[in-house]
Amino acid sequence: MSPESFTTAESRRNFLGRSCSLLGSAALSSLHGAQSVASPALPHFAPKAKRVIYLFMAGGPSHIDMFDYKPAMTKIHGTELPDSVRNGQRITGMTSGQKNFPCVAPMFNFERVGERGTWMNTDLLPHTASIADKIGIIRTMNTEAINHDPAITYINTGTQQFGHPSMGAWMAYGLGSLSQNLPSYVVMISVGQKPGQALYARLWGSGFLPSQYQGVQFRSGNEPVLYLNNPKGIDHNLRRKMLDGLASLNEQRFQTVGDPEIQARISQYEMAFRMQSSVPDLMDTDGEPEYIHELYGPDSKNKGSFAANCILARRMAEKGVRFVQLFHRGWDQHGNLPKELRKNCQSVDQPAAALIKDLEDRGMLEDTVVIFGGEFGRTIYSQGKLTKDNHGRDHHGRCFSTWVAGGGFKPGFDYGETDDYAYNIVKDPVHINDFNATVLNNLGIDHERFTYRHQGLDSRLTGVEKRSVIKELLA
Repeated sequence: MSPESFTTAESRRNFLGRSCSLLGSAALSSLHGAQSVASPALPHFAPKAKRVIYLFMAGGPSHIDMFDYKPAMTKIHGTELPDSVRNGQRITGMTSGQKNFPCVAPMFNFERVGERGTWMNTDLLPHTASIADKIGIIRTMNTEAINHDPAITYINTGTQQFGHPSMGAWMAYGLGSLSQNLPSYVVMISVGQKPGQALYARLWGSGFLPSQYQGVQFRSGNEPVLYLNNPKGIDHNLRRKMLDGLASLNEQRFQTVGDPEIQARISQYEMAFRMQSSVPDLMDTDGEPEYIHELYGPDSKNKGSFAANCILARRMAEKGVRFVQLFHRGWDQHGNLPKELRKNCQSVDQPAAALIKDLEDRGMLEDTVVIFGGEFGRTIYSQGKLTKDNHGRDHHGRCFSTWVAGGGFKPGFDYGETDDYAYNIVKDPVHINDFNATVLNNLGIDHERFTYRHQGLDSRLTGVEKRSVIKELLA
């Protein structure tokens, strides 16, 4: 190559390099501009709630055996589910080959509880029965999904497709954290009678939002957050110097390529550094008074239990975590339901009720939304062989129950009505994205205006279809 040709080629290379940098900066500027237009300063209006604690019973808790009881069920026990009730609805591959669909009434004691006299399984949920006047039970939640992964993805992200932000990530993006030293979105997992379906990190992921908004999973044990502790030989001051140097290199790279994920990475490193001090104090519940452990039950001192996680959820809410999600696995009772459901309820009933009482005693329930529910319910008909004291139930998304409390939701009420088979909705349906829209509303967010530009579309938590805030649920 001649000197003249080399000079020309080098000039072209420099020009293209500068152009890429300018294009990257322009794209970043455009992205920020699009976001500011699509998602204006939040909240959109005065919020009734500051935070959410979501108690997610992964696997599909049986609404029939917990909250949606009807005396007529005793009369239809053992009879075939009429075709007119099933009405050609989708069923899973696990029961599609069954020749018979015998109806099964709950094998537990139900009583009317609370001032409104709502039906509740007092065998399995005596503590929840004690807070009946503080919670609202939605009996007509519904979803199109009938299998676990699509259903749990749907209710957590607003769509059955992978790659979309979780509800907690949306909240972190829109409202940020109330704490400088803790993430805005924290996830903890406990296990019920059986491990049940796997849970994937994308359920609390940020999807197409910047990665700094994804949920951070806290674990029981000596290392609540993986890779947070300094390696041997690295002290606090050396870690600080290393992060400062790394931030300088990342900032230089950002100025060159304009990738917003680089700034997200810097932000995450800094949060991790602050968490090295805040997390150990947060996770140490030894200082909680004895009456708190008695309130939450005998499992509350067992790290990793649902009861222990409920105490931690309250502590996180106090310290400014915006969205806490407790996944409790093991509710997929296709067989041996009476025994397994009993054990699952024993592990969550007292802690969930205690959380409501604890928040109320501290004056926090009025601005904290608490949700208890799963991805779908169970069928009235038995899966497999029906015996005198044993049976299973298949997945059912056409109607299921969720209860809510605090944060602008009406206390002590039942919403929606299903038929005597708890199989179809008779009155006041609540799609899972209508419910998500209502939760956002209580946080001061108009779900239709709360969007993020992605692949040419204004994406949102509540999906592309028309969804509505259920005003009858509001206090």
